[in-house]
Amino acid sequence: MTQSAAQQGNGPLPRQIPYIIANEACERFSFYGMRNILTPFLISTLLLFIPLADRPSEAKHVFHTFVIGVYFFPLLGGWLADRFFGKYNTVFWFSLIYCAGHACLAVFEKNLEGFYLGLALIAFGSGGIKPLVASFVGDQFDQTNKNRAKVVFDAFYWSINFGSFFASLLMPIFLRDYGGAVAFGIPGILMFVATFVLWLGRKKYVHVPPAAPNPNSFMNVAKTALLSTAPGKSRVGLHFAVIGVIGALGSLAMTPKWGFVIAACTALVLLLAFGGIGTSMQLERARGKHSDEGVDGVRAVLRIFIVFALVTPFWSLFDQKASTWIVQANDMTHPTYELLGWSFSFVPAQMQALNPLLVMLLIPFNNLALLPILRAIGIEPTALRRMGAGIFFSALSWVVIGTIQVVMDGGTPVSMAWQILPYALLTFGEVLVSATGLEFAYSQAPSSMKGAIMSLWYLAVTVGNLWVLILNSSVKNEAVSAYIASTGFSVMAFQMYFFAAFAGLAAAIFAWYATRYRMVDNYRPEPDPNLCYGTTTAPQTSTPKPA
Repeated sequence: MTQSAAQQGNGPLPRQIPYIIANEACERFSFYGMRNILTPFLISTLLLFIPLADRPSEAKHVFHTFVIGVYFFPLLGGWLADRFFGKYNTVFWFSLIYCAGHACLAVFEKNLEGFYLGLALIAFGSGGIKPLVASFVGDQFDQTNKNRAKVVFDAFYWSINFGSFFASLLMPIFLRDYGGAVAFGIPGILMFVATFVLWLGRKKYVHVPPAAPNPNSFMNVAKTALLSTAPGKSRVGLHFAVIGVIGALGSLAMTPKWGFVIAACTALVLLLAFGGIGTSMQLERARGKHSDEGVDGVRAVLRIFIVFALVTPFWSLFDQKASTWIVQANDMTHPTYELLGWSFSFVPAQMQALNPLLVMLLIPFNNLALLPILRAIGIEPTALRRMGAGIFFSALSWVVIGTIQVVMDGGTPVSMAWQILPYALLTFGEVLVSATGLEFAYSQAPSSMKGAIMSLWYLAVTVGNLWVLILNSSVKNEAVSAYIASTGFSVMAFQMYFFAAFAGLAAAIFAWYATRYRMVDNYRPEPDPNLCYGTTTAPQTSTPKPA
C-alpha cells in the first residue's frame, strides 16, 4: 500500500471481509428462506382452524408481529455488544439461538405452540445479531481504507440478496412438494453453515472492545439535560418527556383492546419521540456537567433519530411484499411458461425472488452507470438524497400495485406477471434506502454507540411494521369499514393507496430535512494498536469515549 493511497483512504481491502460476506449470504438464505414461505405456510397448513376468509388477515398479523420481533431485539444485541461482550461474541452466541429456532420450525411444523416458539427464537437470535454484522464490517476499516467501505457495504448488501434470491426461488417449491419439515429444515442447515463460517475467521477480525462505563453516555447526558434547571427558564423539555411517559402508560393500558404487540410498540414510539424532543430542547443544560464531545454526540444521535423516523413508512411498504403482495398474487392468474420444451409456472411466493434478483442487478448498475451520470451532470447523489428518492419510488410502487388491485376488484383477470413492475419500483427504492442506510448509520454514529445506533436503524423496521398492524386492525372497525366502502374501493385497494400516500408524504418531509442535515465522518481515525486483532478472548476495557 502506498502512503498516498492510505492518506486518500484507498488502502487495501481487509482480508477478513470474505468471511463476513459469506456468513451473511448463508444467514440471509436461512432467514429469507423461512420468512418468504411463512405467510403461505400459515394460510395453507398452520391456521386451518381459522375460517378460510379470515386466514389471510391472521397470517399477515402473525407475519408482521414476527418481523416486529426480529427488528426489536437489535436493541438488546446492540447494547450487549457495546457494553459487555463485543460484536463477534454477541453475534456468535445469538447465532446458536437462531439455529435452535430453525430446528423448532422443522420439528413442530404442525404444532402451533412449538412453531411459534421457533419464530420467537429466530426473532431473538436474528434480531440480536442484525445490528452487529453490518457494524462489524465497518469496524474492519479505518481512515487508510475507508473509501473501500462503500464498495464492501454494497457487496455486503449484494450477498444478502444473493442468499435471498435462491431462498425465495427454491423454498416455495420445497414447501409445496416436500412439506414444512424440509422447507424449514434447509434454512436451518444454512444457518449452521453461516455460524461455522463466522467462527472460521475468528483469528483475522478486528475486535473493537466494548466501551467502558461512560459518564458521558447518551442516557447519562439525556438524563442530566432533562432534570437540570436553568435560571429564569422552565423545564419544557422535561414536560415533553413526562407526556411521553404518560402516553406510554396509556398505550400499555390499551393492551386488552389493541393486543400486547401494538400497545408495547406504540408505548416505545411515544417514549422515544417525546423523550427525544424533550432532550433536544434542554440539551445545552448538560454542557459543563458533561464533556462537549458527549453533548455534541447526543445532539448527533437525536438528528439521526429524525432520519430513521422518516424512513419508517418505507418499511411499512417494503415488508408487505411478503404478506399483502402474496395474498394478492394468490388471486391472480398464474400463466405457464415454456423453456427448452419444459413447462413451468411460478408459485405466488416465488415472485419475491424478483426482489433480490433486481437488487443484484441494480447495485452494480447504480454504481457503474446511474450515479456517475448524475455526478457528470452536476447532481451529487448524497446518502440522504438517495434515501429520499428511495422512499418516493416505494410510494410509486404502491400506486401501481393498488391500481392492479382495482382492476382485479372490477372482475378482470390479471396475470401475476403484472407484479413485476411494482417489484421493480419497490426494489429500486430499497437499494436507495436500505443499502445506503447501512452506510449512513455507521458513518454518522458516535464511536461508542455504533452498535446501538445500528439497532435503532433496525428499530425503524419495527415501527414500520407497527403501522401495518395498526392499519390492519383499524379496518376491522365498523366506522372505518363503512368509510372505506363509501370510497368505492375494496379494503385491500384502499390500504394500498393509503400506504402509497403515507410514504409519499414521508418522502416530501425527508427531502426537506435532508437540506438541513449536516453530515459527519465517524470512521476510526487510523489503525489503533489498542484494538484486538485475531482474538476471541474476553473483551478488553477501553478509555471511556464520548457518546
